[in-house]
Amino acid sequence: MEKLNVTDITLSGFVEMNTYRYLYFCIMFILYTLIMCSNVTIVYLIWIHKDLHEPMYIFIAALLFNSVIYSTTIYPKLMSNFLSEKPIIAYSACLFQFFMFYSVGGSEFLLLAAMAYDRYVSICKPLRYPTIMRKTTVSILLVLAWIVPACHIAVQVILSFQTKLCSVNLKGIFCNNAMYTLQCVRPRALTIFGVIALIDLAILPVFFTIFTYTRIFTISHKSCKEFRRKAFETCLPHLLVLISFACLMVYDVTIARVESDVPKTARFIMTLQTVLYHPLFNPIIYGLKMKEISKHLKKLLC
Repeated sequence: MEKLNVTDITLSGFVEMNTYRYLYFCIMFILYTLIMCSNVTIVYLIWIHKDLHEPMYIFIAALLFNSVIYSTTIYPKLMSNFLSEKPIIAYSACLFQFFMFYSVGGSEFLLLAAMAYDRYVSICKPLRYPTIMRKTTVSILLVLAWIVPACHIAVQVILSFQTKLCSVNLKGIFCNNAMYTLQCVRPRALTIFGVIALIDLAILPVFFTIFTYTRIFTISHKSCKEFRRKAFETCLPHLLVLISFACLMVYDVTIARVESDVPKTARFIMTLQTVLYHPLFNPIIYGLKMKEISKHLKKLLC
């Protein structure tokens, strides 16, 4: 097959919505505003209150900042597509969306792993905590959490840009890994780098996080009841966020590549959940479950 002269990609994952397009646009606009306000509010609270200038809260702020970037990459274009007769996106913009989506996704897993390590040192090695989790250590972990995924995904974007396309009909509402279905033949190098990225940015951080929390709960189980309660209260929000995000990534890796077995409406709803659910889940969990953040949030609202 000959390589297509691609300038625009058609997003065919949208269901027929000519009658209610303005309603969908308004709903998306309200949700986007809610996502931005909730995430930015908690980041602002962590920024201005000195008692929240601790590694755990700094990592939480980084997670919520990721949600802002993630939503800003997808929502404006998504809202404009709801108003379009034929939703399209420039191929270069599609690659950029792909890059940002998976860079932020990989960053989330690495940040959650860093938070698990921070909780492990805090709970299991409290006397050494100030010397281990210094500002320099936290800064290095933050930089690695953002730079490493960006480098991994940049390689895939460059290889995808050089790959022949035989279709411009993308079965999705934004550019995720369903973009691979547009390619005539996927290069072996692209498949290899995809597997490496999946292992480095998702599987290994998840296993590390699970192992770390297992160690925490094992040590806590041998301690007093009050110690177990505090350890559980501290770790529970992070575990909920990890489970939530891991489920979304499993869906994206598996279902997003299925071409014909999933009905269009079901695919649309499930993909929309990926866009809506996680950016709202983070601030709700951390705003309600983390006592110090919840305390400052109540003061702000009251």
